[in-house]
Amino acid sequence: MLNLEGKTALVTGGSRGIGAAIAKKFSEVGMRVAFTYKQDRRSANRVASELTFYGSHCLVIRADVRSRSDVKRAVSAVLDHFGHLDVLVNNAGIWKRGPIEKMRVEEWEETLDTNLTGAFLFCNAVVPHMKKRKEGKIINIASTAGQRGEAYYSHYAASKGGMIAFTKSIAVELAPYNVIANCISPGWVETDMTVHVLRRKRELREIQNLIPRGRVGTADEVAGAALFLASDLSSHIVGAVINVNGGSVLFG
Repeated sequence: MLNLEGKTALVTGGSRGIGAAIAKKFSEVGMRVAFTYKQDRRSANRVASELTFYGSHCLVIRADVRSRSDVKRAVSAVLDHFGHLDVLVNNAGIWKRGPIEKMRVEEWEETLDTNLTGAFLFCNAVVPHMKKRKEGKIINIASTAGQRGEAYYSHYAASKGGMIAFTKSIAVELAPYNVIANCISPGWVETDMTVHVLRRKRELREIQNLIPRGRVGTADEVAGAALFLASDLSSHIVGAVINVNGGSVLFG
């Protein structure tokens, strides 16, 4: 049922956390995977080694998702190397605390440019190829913060709320071309981006109490949703928000 052998995916921010988990999950089912990273080459190499362990053809690309030239170069590299692109996962993102009265414009722009404009730039570069082939999947990673807001992270919440609206908009626009766009909205997930909060026992207990399942999610659980959306099992799901949050926010 999961016939993804020979399919090609590009995952942004694939050197760690959710992006790395998605890249690995794709490689486990025979997909050829390219992923971008910004700075940490050591982590990127480690993930690449794990992908090749599963026999996956892998391409690692250093790129800043905020840079139009970097994005165009990354997409061209994937098409030159693999010949086509079936799945785009816009995962690259940052999460930095910012009280509204202290937040600088530069901090706001950094988050919006990374989390939302980066997704636009990759879609802008990839969609012509997918429309020409009349085939493609776009999977955007949002957040519960984009559904309910998040105090002290208004820039992050705005970027993820924008991601949801962006996904729904392009989903309707692209569906007639058999290019299917959907969104995954994780809640708390244990990654290196959140570990500084989750390792505080009191805060962890408070977070867990707000999750009906009683625990924080894993990157692999988010990757499972991405695999489903990348497969033909989700062929008639368009513009959806798949919640991976243990029941903490019920919004679709």
